[in-house]
Amino acid sequence: MIDSLLYMWDTINFVVVIEFIGTIAFAISGIRLASAKNVDWFGALVVGFATATGGGTLRDILLGLTPFWLLTSLYAWGTIIALLVVVMFSKRLIRLNNTFLWFDSIGLGLFVVVGTEKTLALDYPMWVVIVMATCTGVVGGIIRDMLINEIPAIFRQEWYAVTCVIGVCIYYLLTYFELETVLIQVVTATSVFVIRLLATRYKLMLPTLKNE
Repeated sequence: MIDSLLYMWDTINFVVVIEFIGTIAFAISGIRLASAKNVDWFGALVVGFATATGGGTLRDILLGLTPFWLLTSLYAWGTIIALLVVVMFSKRLIRLNNTFLWFDSIGLGLFVVVGTEKTLALDYPMWVVIVMATCTGVVGGIIRDMLINEIPAIFRQEWYAVTCVIGVCIYYLLTYFELETVLIQVVTATSVFVIRLLATRYKLMLPTLKNE
C-alpha cells in the first residue's frame, strides 16, 4: 500500500513537471509571436499566459475541475520566466527562424500527455481523452492567435490538431506493452514533437475545402 502511494506521488509530481515545462515552452512561443506585434511587456505576458493556460483551462472546466493554474502560482511564475528568457535572448531567438516551431512543438507534446493523463484519471473513454488532449494542446494557440490578430494555427499549419490525436493513440498503444508510466509519457511527448516537425518539414496537410 505504501509503495503504491509513493509511486502515485512520484507520477503526479512528474505530471506537474511536464505541465510546468510545457507552460514555459508554450509561453515562450506566445511571447515570441507577440514580440513581432511590438506589444509591451505586460501585453506579451498576457499573450504568453493565455497561450500556456488556455487549453488546460478549457479542459479542466469541461471535466468539472478547478482550472490548474488557480491552484498554484507555479504557472504564473513559469510565464514570467518565459518572458525573461525572450527579453534576455531576444536577438538570438529572432535569428533562429524555427524558434517558434520548436517551442510550440515541445509544448504541444507535453500538453498532450498532461491532457491524456488527467482525462484517463477520471475514467473517460478514449474518444473523450482524444478531445481533451487536443483541447489542451491547441486551444491556447487559438487564443494566442486571436489576441495578436492572426489566423489560428490550427486552421493553417501542418497536422496541428492531427498530431494530438496521433499522440493519444501512441499513448494507448504503449500502455498495452505495460511500460513504466514515465517512459510512456516521454515517448508520447517525443513522438508528438517529432511528428509535428516532420509534418512541417514535408508540408503534410489535410485536404482543404474549396468553394467551387
